[in-house]
Amino acid sequence: MSDKKGALQGSVATQDRVEITEPPLYKVLLHNDDYTSMEFVVSILIGIFHKKPAEATRIMLNVHEQGIGIAGIYTREVCETKIEQVHSLARQKEFPLRCSMERA
Repeated sequence: MSDKKGALQGSVATQDRVEITEPPLYKVLLHNDDYTSMEFVVSILIGIFHKKPAEATRIMLNVHEQGIGIAGIYTREVCETKIEQVHSLARQKEFPLRCSMERA
């Protein structure tokens, strides 16, 4: 019979280093149009993107003045979900609001 404890004596346990890479991030972009109300855009930014009212208003004005604004930066799956939520609510309210995403 062998002694398991004795068989391990003198051996060195090593742990391989596993590098964990962060998933790539993407920006959710809101696009300006001539029909979606500013109030609706602010409500989207507060409700879906969890922005405070002052920040939501600032982003909405950026969308209005620059034609595009960043609603948030997330992983791909989170971006896709938020974009679908925005498009669904916009359709319900009959607004043509569009979102897209691009690599951050």
